Amino acid sequence: MSAIKSYSKTYRIMHWAIAVSFTLLLVTILLRLTWMNKNHMADIIGVYLTDAGTSLPQDDLIVLAKKIRHPMWQWHTYIGYVLVGLFAIRFMLPIFGEMKFQNPFNKLLSVKEKFQFWVYIVFYVCVTASLITGLIIELGPKTLRKQVEDWHKLSIYYLVAYMVIHLTSILIAELTKEKGLVSRIISGSNKN
Repeated sequence: MSAIKSYSKTYRIMHWAIAVSFTLLLVTILLRLTWMNKNHMADIIGVYLTDAGTSLPQDDLIVLAKKIRHPMWQWHTYIGYVLVGLFAIRFMLPIFGEMKFQNPFNKLLSVKEKFQFWVYIVFYVCVTASLITGLIIELGPKTLRKQVEDWHKLSIYYLVAYMVIHLTSILIAELTKEKGLVSRIISGSNKN
């Protein structure tokens, strides 16, 4: 049985700051895809206007819907900037001896540990690609925007998959050999 891992204050702060940022990003994405979908909102506005005895062309309704959801989408951008900063810090921390990256090729690791480290590597590569494409969309040349927008939209797939894998792994760990894992990542101590 491996030793119980403890988490430094720096590790815990970074973990939760990144987790909250991803959760908020996911909320904005899900809102955009569901309740605040431009077509759905345009239909609601159209029905309201029809009931009020007036109407607008569908294109104008979609423009109006986009304007209504624009402030929510600005939050997506702001949180993305925060995440860029957090990931820059995350990648610099190993220089200072904090949050070192694990080598999945280490022969002393168990299959479970190798899988875990590979999942983190794939996650970091995907996040980096999402952050770069997001920055290009916001700050880059307009000629590249449409090209990278499609790649950026794929982020939801790895993000949801990673969250499911991460939360499932935590549950399994808590119910088996790593009781107190959640307590350690919240408070740094092992409270069973």
